[in-house]
Amino acid sequence: MTSLQDDTSAAPAAPFPTGFRWGAATAAYQIEGAAGEGGRGPSIWDTFCRTPGKVLNAETGDVAVDHYHRFPEDVALMSDLGLTAYRFSISWPRVQPSGAGTFNQDGLDFYRRLVDELLEAGIEPWPTLYHWDLPQPLEDKGGWPERETAHRFAEYAAHVHAALGDRVRNWMTVNEPWCAAFLGYASGDHAPGRRDASASLLAAHHLMLGHGLAVEAMRARYPDNSFGVAVNLYAVSPASDDPADRDAARRVDGLQNRLFLDPLLLGRYPEDVLADTARLGFTPSDADLTIINQPIDQLGINYYSRHTVAGTPGEAAQTASSPFSTHSPWPGSDHVRFVPAGRPVTGMGWEIDERGLYEVLTRLHREYPSVALYITENGAGYDETPDDNGTVQDLGRIAYLDAHLRACHDAIADGVPLRGYFTWSLLDNFEWAWGYSKRFGLVHVDYATQRRVPKDSARWYAGVIRQGGLPERG
Repeated sequence: MTSLQDDTSAAPAAPFPTGFRWGAATAAYQIEGAAGEGGRGPSIWDTFCRTPGKVLNAETGDVAVDHYHRFPEDVALMSDLGLTAYRFSISWPRVQPSGAGTFNQDGLDFYRRLVDELLEAGIEPWPTLYHWDLPQPLEDKGGWPERETAHRFAEYAAHVHAALGDRVRNWMTVNEPWCAAFLGYASGDHAPGRRDASASLLAAHHLMLGHGLAVEAMRARYPDNSFGVAVNLYAVSPASDDPADRDAARRVDGLQNRLFLDPLLLGRYPEDVLADTARLGFTPSDADLTIINQPIDQLGINYYSRHTVAGTPGEAAQTASSPFSTHSPWPGSDHVRFVPAGRPVTGMGWEIDERGLYEVLTRLHREYPSVALYITENGAGYDETPDDNGTVQDLGRIAYLDAHLRACHDAIADGVPLRGYFTWSLLDNFEWAWGYSKRFGLVHVDYATQRRVPKDSARWYAGVIRQGGLPERG
């Protein structure tokens, strides 16, 4: 392998703080494969992928990019990039196939081997305990809308933590509870594919309750570890100054951002969001909010784009400009529609707006209690192929990452306690309902042969890490 670290270092024009963590992120179902090996049980995504019409080309994560067998090669790639941290998720059905009761030693041993490989390479492991792959037996009992699932999650989290907490210091509980709740249970775009607005609010609540219960249990065993949760946040703008558009922006900001940030960091739900959703019968208890509001050591922020929204009384929420493909994922916001703002887009059709990331970071610093912040996902998906020389010249991704890292640099300069950045993703992989059609990786994967080839963006990112910051603007 040609080293990505060979170039001569140069002083960066935009340096990041000493000790800033430079990482990349992945998720178990998207990369591991080995769906039927090592005692792993079925997840809701195994079931969803086999439901006709749910995933592009009926593709699955059965093989994905075979990380289960190839993780030493992938860790070597991380080392060659110069990563100081790696965020990955632990597959609940690999560790506890039924979602309750007996744990699978083979599954735990896989993650022990991965952690050992990372530590040997000098890379800090950052596991996420839930990245959407709920064991199917728990969904059969009602899934996240059922309170019991939160308790089962805490039990699973405590067991994994007991096995790895002596070597792993940084833990994220749940990834993007908004997606798991609203794309999974309101719009049906993600597993388990249900369309029930009331159930989606309960799912959101129980995902956060599970987070709080898990932090409580894990901190009791290893209080010197650091614990957090990763939320997907958006800057939200009204399409105009029209009161209907401004109200639409308030509603979407409430359900996308404040519905999660306020309970996690302030111990309460936003009153306007509760009013917007009152007809759905959502009445959270103060006791639950106390658990959800566990002190955390870090907050993960997943950021990709901005929402620009309009409110048109009498129109359904779902329009051609919405980023979602079927029913609305916004319970209580029936007259919201998403409108293009004319910005360039990625291959996902998502508008590129790095200023939105700066707004999200500074808003957190301004409106919420201080907590260490990490960008736990940020990246751009395209449909790319190597050229005749086998090189992937992904200039669009380089420009995207450069712009968003500059937004991070600006936020740090303005006092935001941003401590690290994990780009999405290390490898091209299974992109949920999009199957294998969209590529987010720094490393190109030939899905037929599983050959890994670093893209130009990997070489660029390695240079940023080596220099500790960004070069002069091109």
